[in-house]
Amino acid sequence: MQLIPGADLIEVFSSLQGEGAMIGRRQAFLRFSGCNLSCDYCDTSFLSSPVCRIEENPGSGDFITCRNPVPLDRIMGLLEGWLSRFPGAHHSISITGGEPLLHAELLQLWLPQLRQLLPVSLETNGTLPAALRLIVPFIDYVAMDIKLPSATGIETDWECHDNFLRIAAQIDCTVKLVVDDATSDDELSRAATVVNAVSPSIPVIIQPITRHNKVAVRVPRLLAMQSLVAAIHPETIVIPQTHVFLGVM
Repeated sequence: MQLIPGADLIEVFSSLQGEGAMIGRRQAFLRFSGCNLSCDYCDTSFLSSPVCRIEENPGSGDFITCRNPVPLDRIMGLLEGWLSRFPGAHHSISITGGEPLLHAELLQLWLPQLRQLLPVSLETNGTLPAALRLIVPFIDYVAMDIKLPSATGIETDWECHDNFLRIAAQIDCTVKLVVDDATSDDELSRAATVVNAVSPSIPVIIQPITRHNKVAVRVPRLLAMQSLVAAIHPETIVIPQTHVFLGVM
């Protein structure tokens, strides 16, 4: 019998998805440590810690700590308890970070078992196509960012995003563009062109940056962005972050 290693997790909790195509759906979130990027707007701590925060009573906001690495059977038992006590409440498991694909070899072992409980959704920065290829058979949804330099403060690797998206398009995939007032038309046009060349049916979600619990992009500019992207890729939606307004994780 294969020994499955534990995972270096930051936190495990139950909440409503506040971004993207899954917005409003309740998910079981497994937040993995580490990231290969450092975006200016990032509001999530992804540094490794000796302990993981675990919400034993889902949605309570009350956490206990568990030493890292966390065993798979600890997570399986926790989620089985949630599903037994609250049948139908959770739509899926969100594998998030940081950048969870840094743990792709581990996820190859974890996801087949987790997927027996709920569908699996991957949240990713879309820059590690070789890692994605390892776990595509074990996931149901991909929520991928295309990182625009005006918002992230880092250069966009367009070829890498294109390669990633061609793999992600094999399953249910959405692309998110985080934008602010400095986002250029050229960035948006290139992102829309990349997505449309892979598949015209992939939803592109324009997500304005949130600052101080407010959408930080003026409505006229946001509408102009939507018009520009939709002219190239009609399957375009504007969705702000909602968890900051709801006050949930």
